[in-house]
Amino acid sequence: MKAIIHEGTAGLQGVTYRDIGEAAPSAKEVRVKLKSAGLNHRDLFVLHRHKENEPALIIGSDGAGIVDAVGEGVTSVHVGDEVIVNPGLGWPNKSDAPPEGFEIVGLPFHGTFAESIVIPEENAVKKPSHLSWEEAGVLSLAALTAYRALFTRGNIQKGMNVLIPGIGSGVATFLLQFAKAAGATVYVTSRSEAKRQKALELGADKAIDSEGDWSEALGGQKMDLVIESVGAATFNKSLDQLKIGGTIVTFGASAGDEVTINLRTFFYGQFNMHGSTMGSGEELREMIQFIEKHNIKPVIDRVYPLDQFKEAFTRMDKAEQIGKIAFAIE
Repeated sequence: MKAIIHEGTAGLQGVTYRDIGEAAPSAKEVRVKLKSAGLNHRDLFVLHRHKENEPALIIGSDGAGIVDAVGEGVTSVHVGDEVIVNPGLGWPNKSDAPPEGFEIVGLPFHGTFAESIVIPEENAVKKPSHLSWEEAGVLSLAALTAYRALFTRGNIQKGMNVLIPGIGSGVATFLLQFAKAAGATVYVTSRSEAKRQKALELGADKAIDSEGDWSEALGGQKMDLVIESVGAATFNKSLDQLKIGGTIVTFGASAGDEVTINLRTFFYGQFNMHGSTMGSGEELREMIQFIEKHNIKPVIDRVYPLDQFKEAFTRMDKAEQIGKIAFAIE
């Protein structure tokens, strides 16, 4: 089968589109003939985390398709089922943190940028019927990350004021859609006027320039909840927007891992800070019920065939996308 494979050289130079053997499912596993897959920032990081002395790796964590083979003992999934891939391995139930041994497909195990993937049967989840193949293929990782950050860690409630810095990424776009569906007033930031305008079209109540004075732009309105994924470039500006007793949830650090904060301001503000990553199988099911109830669909930026992976990766690396980048798989 054809697949996008990383081996040897770090970065995009180590990526090729070529043939690789197709695997058969073992006991309690299923094989999914993939119709689509979704590109995530994680896939960029994997190109540097996957070492040159390690075996060739099919990258990619998101995907959707049709089950075409099942292993011995599989009872919950059948040949012909339309499914999405839950990329999280070994985190079935909601908990404070992932259990020991939790992994994500696409590193260290083969991923979704291929014509098929073999996964445990519990990771093949019924495809939401209101989504197209491209929409289903980009859903799981980003939407699950957004759902856990907002609902499990952020405890979002109707009527809250929510700030999402750095709108434009797949997760941030889901955060906006989910927060609006939950009844929140949503504020976003971006350096890009085009991304601010798109956010307003998607329902954001206000979109401000990341490089401006946030307090002034927000008119002094303080936030109940901030969902931070940018990191050092915006973290303290985000903290400044929290109301007394407010909560900040962080799940990413695309603009720097280390920040310095004023502890006295933090504890006098009675602030709460929670870390978050991905989510459990239980939260994935909750998320799917939520998007079905509210008829939420992923925002698709562009769709590429697998053999145009360089264009797709470059677009994401330059942060040019608004929403999700998809691969169509024939």
